[in-house]
Amino acid sequence: MLSDETIIVTGASQGLGASMAKRFATEGANVVLTARNEEKLQDVASTADGETLVIRSDVTDEKAVQRVVSETQEQYGTITGLVNNAAIGLLSLYDEQHPLYEVNVEDFRRILEVNVTGAFLYSKHVVPEMLSQGRGNVINISSGLGRRASTNWGPYVTSKWALEGMTQTQALELESTGVNVNGLDPGGRVDTGFWDHLPETERDNILDIDVMNDAAVQLLAQGPDGITGESMPAQDWEQKFS
Repeated sequence: MLSDETIIVTGASQGLGASMAKRFATEGANVVLTARNEEKLQDVASTADGETLVIRSDVTDEKAVQRVVSETQEQYGTITGLVNNAAIGLLSLYDEQHPLYEVNVEDFRRILEVNVTGAFLYSKHVVPEMLSQGRGNVINISSGLGRRASTNWGPYVTSKWALEGMTQTQALELESTGVNVNGLDPGGRVDTGFWDHLPETERDNILDIDVMNDAAVQLLAQGPDGITGESMPAQDWEQKFS
């Protein structure tokens, strides 16, 4: 379904990003795996059934982002898909949560840098390539916490609300260009390391790691006249495409 597509996936070294990236490869895409941990990226690439390219980078470093885009173009000639998946939260940093007034300033900035600025930088440098072709698909991986508030999740909630706004804004800016921009979220807690702290009594509703794969494939397979400016959980996207 994704043959002839070239897709960059950020945060592809583990979790949802790794799962989506391997599915894209299986669907025939050229998949560029990027994250900070090259060893983990290589592990993902070695288990992927398809074409992959590993490029280590930090989403907050513009020169590193430009290098990923440049090396992708050199290897495959073009870029047709971007999945802004890289994200962190207080649980990623400390395995704990805090009310906003207790959050360290540098931690707040770091979370916003990864979750929002990272998506901005990749979109900034990938979208012009898509515009030159008159087609492309950008998926920003959001969260239910991008549409509602939750105590002790302040930095993460703030970042995902910002990402929702970025998604809507860019979709409007790119309207009628053939480049689609949409938001996708798993629709609940997923079986990743992010939730390892949960006791067994709270794990009954944990979703499988591949929960977004089908919806992501459908979004990336869209042509220039595809759906744009929407953001919803994977299950809702699947119903929309059915």
